[in-house]
Amino acid sequence: MSMKEDNQSSNMDFILLGVSGHQEQEDFFFILFLLIYPITLIGNLVIILAIHSDIRLHNPMYFFLANLSFVDIFFSSVTLPKMLANHILGTKVISFGGCLTQMYFMIALGNTDSYILAAMAYDRAVAISRPLHYTTIMNPWCCALLVVRSWVVGNANALPQTLLTAKLSFCGHQEVANFYCDMAFLLKLSCTDIYFNLKMMYVGVGVFSMPLLCIIISYVRVFSTVLRVPSTKGVLKAFSTCGSHLTVVSLYYGTVMGMYFRPLTSYSLKDALITVMYMAVTPMLNPFIYSLRNRDMKAALGKLFHRGISS
Repeated sequence: MSMKEDNQSSNMDFILLGVSGHQEQEDFFFILFLLIYPITLIGNLVIILAIHSDIRLHNPMYFFLANLSFVDIFFSSVTLPKMLANHILGTKVISFGGCLTQMYFMIALGNTDSYILAAMAYDRAVAISRPLHYTTIMNPWCCALLVVRSWVVGNANALPQTLLTAKLSFCGHQEVANFYCDMAFLLKLSCTDIYFNLKMMYVGVGVFSMPLLCIIISYVRVFSTVLRVPSTKGVLKAFSTCGSHLTVVSLYYGTVMGMYFRPLTSYSLKDALITVMYMAVTPMLNPFIYSLRNRDMKAALGKLFHRGISS
């Protein structure tokens, strides 16, 4: 691509058609996002504060949960504020630089999320299958390393894909059939060769899928250990510690597969709803899933609210 074409791309604007492309439905989704976004921010922030303020929650499981909430705050902030602002201002425009920025952080934070979920699964597997060695294996250094690795892999996966997309040129209409800049839609709009972009995207999918394999292996180990426990009470206790995490993993990967394992030839309202589930609803639900099914978390939240009221 020539320097002239590169300059044209950098000065280009894209049109975000929205969740569905129909004004009446866009008004509904605007109101929905206007409710979901502050709930997501407050819910995840409260989880972080509760974990920080209660010394009983200073252990690996809640350390990972606090980091997951931290990622979810930024993940929802990548796209929802722009969608809300565009609706209020009556515009659908996003700059080429803004589009690339959205794409980068979507990939980076999505990957970081998945690797933290894998770290949480590994933590549960060690706690149940090797309880006597748990504190030795899941020491603070190991936990910090797992979180740092999640961020490093997430950003390392996002950077080459974003740089390759930045080198593309676009011809004709620049309408993105979504409310954010998704890489798959951008590749469809390009009028240059996307061979290397597709290859890198497949590599990125492989990197993104690795945590799911780790989660499956961890829970195979959990279930094989639990099924050898003669006590029914022990089995129920083991499953109760994993139930919230399994719910979050199922919701997260279920919506991801619904988004990306489908043909891009058309974009229906069903596809739009799956996208909204992944982008907005899942980060909002995570704090509720963990707090409502966890006695220690409910106690910590109760103390936090009581302290706030007393103040």
